Amino acid sequence: MLRAPGNESSSRRVYSSEEGKETTMLTFVLWCILLVLCWPLALLALVLYPIVWLVLLPFRLVGIAVGGVFDLLRAIISLPARVLRGPRPRSA
Repeated sequence: MLRAPGNESSSRRVYSSEEGKETTMLTFVLWCILLVLCWPLALLALVLYPIVWLVLLPFRLVGIAVGGVFDLLRAIISLPARVLRGPRPRSA
């Protein structure tokens, strides 16, 4: 998610592609170690991961919806203060 300029108060985290690559590589290395140490458990994890992801997907969608509702409420509550503040001077 991209942040709007001047909206630094948002608590959502913006991930870069480098963080995603590092996390993926670490996950793969840990799975390879598990494969060497206990291959049945590693294969079980490989099979169960998509099932767990599908089970948890509705909770992620609910979390996104609740976050959107909180953002809407914050915008509604802060609207009078933004209107009373008036227009911001444009910087060049």
